[in-house]
Amino acid sequence: MNRQSHRQVKQFLLLFVVILAAFLLFLGVVIGNIISPKQLPSLYTKRTTKAMRGSIITADGFHVAKSQKLYKAVVDTRYIDKEKLDLFIALFSIYADIPEKKVRQRLKKRRGSVVLSYDIPQKEAQYLKQLSRELRRFKVFKSIKNPKTGIYTLRALSVIESGEDRIYPYGDALTPVIGYPHKVEENGYTLSKGVKGLEKRFESELEARKEGVISGQRDVLGYMILNKESYIKEPLDGMDIKLTINLSLQLRLEKMLEKMKKKMGAKEVFLTVMDSSSGRVLALASSNRYLPEHIRRKDYPSLNTSAIEFSFEPGSVIKPITFAILLQNKLVNPYEIVNGHKGRFKIGRKTVTDEHKFTWLSAEDVIVHSSNVGMAQLAQRLDGGTFHEGLLRFGFAHKSTPDLVYEKRGSIPPSIKLENEIYKATTSYGYGMRVNLMQLIRAYSTFNNQGKRVEPYLVEAFIDRGEEIKTQHEEPVRVIDSATATRMQRILIKTVLKGTGKAAITPGLVVGGKTGTAHLVEKGRYVQKYNTSFLGFANDKTHRYTIGVVVRQPQKNHFASQTAVPVFKKAVDIMIRENYLEPDIVKQSR
Repeated sequence: MNRQSHRQVKQFLLLFVVILAAFLLFLGVVIGNIISPKQLPSLYTKRTTKAMRGSIITADGFHVAKSQKLYKAVVDTRYIDKEKLDLFIALFSIYADIPEKKVRQRLKKRRGSVVLSYDIPQKEAQYLKQLSRELRRFKVFKSIKNPKTGIYTLRALSVIESGEDRIYPYGDALTPVIGYPHKVEENGYTLSKGVKGLEKRFESELEARKEGVISGQRDVLGYMILNKESYIKEPLDGMDIKLTINLSLQLRLEKMLEKMKKKMGAKEVFLTVMDSSSGRVLALASSNRYLPEHIRRKDYPSLNTSAIEFSFEPGSVIKPITFAILLQNKLVNPYEIVNGHKGRFKIGRKTVTDEHKFTWLSAEDVIVHSSNVGMAQLAQRLDGGTFHEGLLRFGFAHKSTPDLVYEKRGSIPPSIKLENEIYKATTSYGYGMRVNLMQLIRAYSTFNNQGKRVEPYLVEAFIDRGEEIKTQHEEPVRVIDSATATRMQRILIKTVLKGTGKAAITPGLVVGGKTGTAHLVEKGRYVQKYNTSFLGFANDKTHRYTIGVVVRQPQKNHFASQTAVPVFKKAVDIMIRENYLEPDIVKQSR
């Protein structure tokens, strides 16, 4: 073989080796692609659905507090076709109700993923999702190739659930009883947590329980296909709370209290209406309210539910309680005569005075005409232990209702102090002790319920997935026997007909009650400022209601008969118009 032929053979072998190496390399790549995991789009998709916080619903079916889902709109600027950017901005602006200028500014701030809005309500979110599908269909978004994988991806406008918003459709109605929440972040999701009122007290019942899950096949655009093969597990929302309070009655009372506060120049006027036999609270209203969604600094004094969070020296509304303890222990005869001492009576170093200078009056008229002198003398018949125990049995110094938080339970003097004649006297007409309105309501219910004390409650039931679960309540507690209760009821009726409560008279109804006017203490001394109150009942043939009113620091008049009693009367009139009471008035024929 010559030299030229030998060189040709070597070239052929080299070419063969190169071809063989190239083939083996190609074969290795093919086999590697076959056996390696594929980055193929999944044929299935899955998403979670957040559960919602429960609603607060009035007895007449109005949702006074409820939650709605919030969504955020996110877009990646790299996927927007530059030639169709103006179209995207214009349409998004219309659907999201955000000015075009703001949308354009947000898109210019950064390249890549941009959040256009964080708090889109559920209804608008549905429209934006529909817009996203239409924009994809009209190719407003373009596909981009990943330089590493070589795979093309397309991202459109994303509308993502971002949290929940607590809304109050009736503004400041039923505040501060409802309370208010604050927002917290959990894994990027905004939730509401109760801070005050019912929102706080029933946080564990209201809060969302379990999120839902939806999974199924996806279409070529990435949207889920819902069919019989899809898996759907519904979210478990928080329970709804059904109240005993009727919104219509509550709103009318709130408006009336606002007017009376202004008329009297008072700091606040508030009241409670309760069914005397069951403890159902029909209204818990205040002149001082706020918008739970927009609390301002000036609202801070109004955030507390005064019926339980404002404790005060009650003054003369305690006299019927003291008198009932005396009656129950057979220490007084309603018809016996008591010396009025012409309005001034000295006990130890203290001089007890009356507004009116009585000489002699019956024991029951001590209540009817609100004599401090007469009450101070009668109270001396009680020993400290009996007096203290009697006040406790009426519910003072104890929590009044299980349905509200942060209650100020007040205080009563201990037995040892009540052995002292001065403490005994001042406590008998409502000084040296502190109470709240709900405690007074509970105590006065015994006079209108045959001697049994009921527990006030505001929550009728919890609603769990449409099923009502009735709340359980404390059984009525006998405080005094029925004969004593009947006697006290008659005395309170007489107080309205002939005594300090005349302005509460309502023809056709049985109305009884007692006024109270108490000095305020500032820097350890009593000053010329007052709280006034009226506690009583209004009954027709089928209904019995205990009603209490407190007026804080009225400026134009400090007598309860001219401040708290007119508020009580107006509340009764509203209850008549709302068909809670029906006066028994017989029309006389001519």
